[in-house]
Amino acid sequence: MDSPHDDGFASEMAELPLETRYPPFALRQYAGFWLPERTLARGLPAARDRFAPRPDDVLLASFPKSSTTWLKALAFATVHRASHPPSADDHPLRRLSPHGCVPFLEISLAFADDVGAAAAALEALPSPRVLATHLPFSLLPGHLAAAGRVVYICRDPKDALVSSWFFTRKVLEHLGLDAESLSLQEAVELFSAGRCLAGPQWRHVVKYWEASVSHRNEHMDRVLFLRYEEMLRDPVGNLRTMAEFMGCAFSAEEEERGVDRAIVELCSMEKLKNVEANTQAGSRVKADDFFRKVVAGDWSNHMTPEMGMMVDEAVEDGLRGF
Repeated sequence: MDSPHDDGFASEMAELPLETRYPPFALRQYAGFWLPERTLARGLPAARDRFAPRPDDVLLASFPKSSTTWLKALAFATVHRASHPPSADDHPLRRLSPHGCVPFLEISLAFADDVGAAAAALEALPSPRVLATHLPFSLLPGHLAAAGRVVYICRDPKDALVSSWFFTRKVLEHLGLDAESLSLQEAVELFSAGRCLAGPQWRHVVKYWEASVSHRNEHMDRVLFLRYEEMLRDPVGNLRTMAEFMGCAFSAEEEERGVDRAIVELCSMEKLKNVEANTQAGSRVKADDFFRKVVAGDWSNHMTPEMGMMVDEAVEDGLRGF
């Protein structure tokens, strides 16, 4: 079994800025981003040294709580629709959580009891593999960023913040910790300072956006940048765009038969919430805690206008010059 710090990074990590006010994980600032200590100690080194990307890999990237679960379901169902038709009663998404179908790269490596075994499990997945990450683009291992295709989804930062706050409270409750230990006001202040998981959010977003549009960037055409709010308005159209980018475009015959529409229906939050695997308790958090509201603008039901203004100003300042 691997040592929790078999990469030798632990001593360096102790010198990095520490943030303990956003539970449940202590965060360290590394290369401009705040990441869990375990991700830095194990996840990043293992992704760099033990993971071998393939040209047909699809990596789903996002800032936390930016509709990652929905993106996972849509991508998995689309890439594997030949072997798993969306109408099939035994479709994996009718019995498994999207997180059970699409593993997080750095998280599965960081929190595994045995990093080597976790890396072997990722290697054993059949091609084309669909994986996910919350890592910023600038921290993706070079060999990973240069291989396969990256689909990035962004969301209104205020909605991502509120969703993250609700999720954090549920995680704390399942861990037997004080769910009231992080108030929404505190979450807003930390988020606005960029001191949150994978934060600052605006820098996380802009790095992927730059990679998707810059003609001078070697990763151009390897990064598809999606907006959650646009996907809500036109899920089928965005799914077709995503399928083409992933190298598995819908044929005219498939579109005529409504395969794309069937995938959107299969992956609707209403359907996914009713899957038994999404209502079972896990070791850290119940699977259905990943599902909340499939709406845009819900932040206004929880945050005061002053809170919203604080976030808007922080994002505007952070994006100045882009």
